[in-house]
Amino acid sequence: MSTPPLAGAGIPPGAFSGTQAQAAREVNTASLCRIGQETVQDIVFRTMEIFQLLRNMQLPNGVTYHAGTYQDRLGKLQEHLRQLSILFRKLRLVYDKCNENCAGLDPVPVEQLIPYVEEDGSKHDDRGAASQLRFASEERREILEVNKKLKLKNQQLKQIMDQLRNLIWDINAMLAMRN
Repeated sequence: MSTPPLAGAGIPPGAFSGTQAQAAREVNTASLCRIGQETVQDIVFRTMEIFQLLRNMQLPNGVTYHAGTYQDRLGKLQEHLRQLSILFRKLRLVYDKCNENCAGLDPVPVEQLIPYVEEDGSKHDDRGAASQLRFASEERREILEVNKKLKLKNQQLKQIMDQLRNLIWDINAMLAMRN
């Protein structure tokens, strides 16, 4: 069961000749994914155009001032919807073909896809990581001590400000009584 060749939009089916036609029929999974990506981009573009047309259309309340414009926009909307359904069918074909091509492959755990080289240098890295951890914990402890000192200084400054405020209040009260 073979799928018909997926020609790009705007390329006539007979445009390929000889080996190019053969290459177009034997599409690998990577090129299928690229075609699928382009199809999804076309779907998004067409959907945006549909929403733009819908925003500009009048509500169907029976009052149309420009019947020609309304019919033109309605025709464009129907054409976009038809092309959108074609693009979704094309995407389904690409999806099915990709699944067919990948059916025989064994799933590879993600951990195996990450390159990792384990050497004697990794033990050295552990020592470096431990020293970095020790340095970070010392730095954190210093920051906490500075924060405690800062809070204590802030409390002392608040007490001094309260005392000055009370002193100014008393001075103002004495000046008011003298007058």
